[in-house]
Amino acid sequence: MKNKFFKISIAASLLIGLSAANVSCTDADLEEKTNPGTFLSENFFRNEQECFFALVGTYDPLRKYAGGFENLVTFYNAASDDFYAGGGSATDGAGIQGASNFQINPNTMPPSYWSDYYQGIARANTLILRAPNAVMNETTKSRFIAEAKVLRALYYFDLVRIFRNIPLILKPFTASDDLFNVPQVAPTAVYTQIETDLLEAIPNLPMTVSGEQRGRLTQGAAKALLGKVYLYENKKNEAAAQFADVNGTPGGTSQYGYKLVANYADLFKSAPVTEANDPYKFSTESIIEVMHTNKANSDWSFWGQGKDEGNSICVMTAPRSYNRKATDAPDIVSGWAFNVITTDLYNFMQTDPRRDATILNMNLLKQQNKADYSPAYMDTGYFFNKFMPTKDKVTNLPGVSELNYRQNYILIRLADTYLMEAEALNGTGSRAQALLDAVRARVGLASVPVSLQAVKDERRRELAGEGHRFFDLVRWGEASTKLASKGFIAGKNEIMPIPLTELTGTILKQNPGY
Repeated sequence: MKNKFFKISIAASLLIGLSAANVSCTDADLEEKTNPGTFLSENFFRNEQECFFALVGTYDPLRKYAGGFENLVTFYNAASDDFYAGGGSATDGAGIQGASNFQINPNTMPPSYWSDYYQGIARANTLILRAPNAVMNETTKSRFIAEAKVLRALYYFDLVRIFRNIPLILKPFTASDDLFNVPQVAPTAVYTQIETDLLEAIPNLPMTVSGEQRGRLTQGAAKALLGKVYLYENKKNEAAAQFADVNGTPGGTSQYGYKLVANYADLFKSAPVTEANDPYKFSTESIIEVMHTNKANSDWSFWGQGKDEGNSICVMTAPRSYNRKATDAPDIVSGWAFNVITTDLYNFMQTDPRRDATILNMNLLKQQNKADYSPAYMDTGYFFNKFMPTKDKVTNLPGVSELNYRQNYILIRLADTYLMEAEALNGTGSRAQALLDAVRARVGLASVPVSLQAVKDERRRELAGEGHRFFDLVRWGEASTKLASKGFIAGKNEIMPIPLTELTGTILKQNPGY
């Protein structure tokens, strides 16, 4: 959340009782110390410091996008037409393999895609309820509550896109509540609450942040998310208005300080670990960015527990048994070969200036005798390059290297909001043209006539591998055509099955077709 190392455990559940954390603060970091005692949340949240610790805990589930093996980005990349699951074999990760071939079922759907988001929602609910009674500056209090509402909105947005039919829980449960009889609600009710949370939050958020505040939510971030929500609801006029406010003049600097970075490849760079500060984090293009760090010293005991704070996409997407033969070949760390790129995407981007920042062409390196690797499952010779781990990025702190890559993940960036605004404008008019032109001009491409198809094609190239493509295809109604060869079934695979562990003993109903 801040541009420092945080390790704060605010162990929240749907019950109001929370696990205690005895937290000590130093100038360098905030470290967790285990306390076997427990307390009720009304005995916490007494002042700004306690509310801030709870807010940090509410931000923690953002790492679901790129942290851990069950991260959202590689999972949904595998479900798109741009990637295969890859990995060591057809059984290497039942969840990601099932997402890729659409054979996923309630037993293989990872429960964390449900539980991690509801954990974040529970933390937000408790903070929203308890913070008003804390003794602290009222402006700061309002900001904390606003941040919690944006996070709750974001977590519900992901849940409703993944599962569609979900419970809507807006307050902490008490011990007397029946946790097993919480009904699912219509998706429209969830979207209405998301809109409400964002609209209520925006006035109480800062316009911009800087320094150690970087990574915290702002007005621009909330408006960008609201625009995206409206777009998914097909409320295009409302979406266009929010995006216009965020984007400002295409190619210029917006009122929130957003501006396209000059070099596209810089968006996916990370400084060597020998450099204390990474200048590539929180660029002017970043609107919502998730912080990753090597300072958690994560080891394998953290794996699968949601505790590792490194970016897992890095090791997951690197080639297996990489062997560098020439000094002008990339100095890559061997990885697990997940998210291999389809030949279709490579051909689609073959002449695009963004190709090399997006795709590592091992076929070419091998042909030139510059590098070699061991082909793995569904190998095409094309690997995802945006998070490729190089040896200078390997942690120099305690902890296993695989779990401690510190490259951040950008959830929403300015080129994305440019293209979403152009889409909301139905791909017509001078402003839509200017937005499309700005994205293309940044990489040296000439203008092409704006249209919805031109905008869709630009999204595929610009945002390849960043976790958006599957959801784009679903909302455009194109998934059944584009993904038919992978086994996609219309009316079923637009959403995922609810994990069996979440259904057992409850009144929840499984999604259709599962």
